[in-house]
Amino acid sequence: MSIDRTSATVTTWSLEQTSPADLRPAAGAPGEVRIVRAEVPSPEFSRFLYTAVGGDVHWTDRLPLSYTRWYELLSRPGTETWVAYERGTPAGFIELEAQPEGTVEIAYFGLLPAFRGRRIGGHLLSYGTARAWDLSDRWPGREPTKRVWLHTCSKDGPHALANYERRGFTLFDTKVAQEPETNPPGPWPGAHA
Repeated sequence: MSIDRTSATVTTWSLEQTSPADLRPAAGAPGEVRIVRAEVPSPEFSRFLYTAVGGDVHWTDRLPLSYTRWYELLSRPGTETWVAYERGTPAGFIELEAQPEGTVEIAYFGLLPAFRGRRIGGHLLSYGTARAWDLSDRWPGREPTKRVWLHTCSKDGPHALANYERRGFTLFDTKVAQEPETNPPGPWPGAHA
């Protein structure tokens, strides 16, 4: 017996900056937005951010991870989570991951649905990218950053690719693949209202 599964074409774009001079910062966010580093590894808080930001855009890769695995990922030297708050409420986050040879990956970046479209994303991406470039200042023994990179895909928000390009990231790879079509894991109905 065969199972008929619907698939979708997913395009993944990989982008990079190879110099701090590549960063084109966005204007500051409107209102009272602060960006703070979450210095204490907290799987509970990071999982909240991950599901709240990625629930409607198919972020699922970390959902099956155990508490211990989350903690291990967050505790790696050179891994940082920066959180944007609007008037004390988490609005989004950016997770940086130090890699060999002076490379830093923006592993995750995004806003909770209620905070999208309000110029917070460009500000958070600018700030987080600057923190990727000066990451070695906070991690003694880490070589200076030579490259910051990330990937985004057609399942992410419709403005994701353009936001990265506006901040000075340039495309270095594009892949197209068929993936099983799935429903996003959340958020619950009405969360976008």
